[in-house]
Amino acid sequence: MTYSPPSGGYSIKVPEGWARTTDGAATVFSDKFNSIRIEAVPLAAAPTVASVTDTDVAAIATTAKGFAAGKVSVVKRKAGSGILATYQVDGASNGVTDKIVKLDVERYVFWRSGTAVVVTLAGAAGSDNVDPWKIVTDGFVWA
Repeated sequence: MTYSPPSGGYSIKVPEGWARTTDGAATVFSDKFNSIRIEAVPLAAAPTVASVTDTDVAAIATTAKGFAAGKVSVVKRKAGSGILATYQVDGASNGVTDKIVKLDVERYVFWRSGTAVVVTLAGAAGSDNVDPWKIVTDGFVWA
C-alpha cells in the first residue's frame, strides 16, 4: 500500500493491513512489535552524519529507555541519499506479561528543499527485517 500525507510532498510504501495511528505530526503504521513512523519536519540544511549524531541520536539517547547506540552513515535509496542511524531501545511493556522486548531501530532522514522526512523503522531485536525495511525505504519517493 502507498501512503501519501494530506500535505503531499512525498509518498512511501507500507505493508498492507497494518494499524495506522497518528502521534502528533507523525503517522505510525504498526503490527505487533513492528512499526513504521513517518514525519516531515522543516530543516534548513541537508542533514549530515555529524548533525544526526549530535542532534537526533543525542536526543533519543536521553529519552529512550534501554538505548544502545549503533552507527550513523550515509545510505543510497531510490529517492536519493539519506542519513541512517541505527540503535536499540526497549519497547513498550506487555500489559499481560510485563515483559519488555528490545527493539532494533533504523531511523532514516531524507532531505529536499528545506524539508526532512524522517522514517523510523522498529522491530523485535534479532528479527530479519533487512529485506522488508529496504522495500519500505526504497518505496519512499518525493512528489
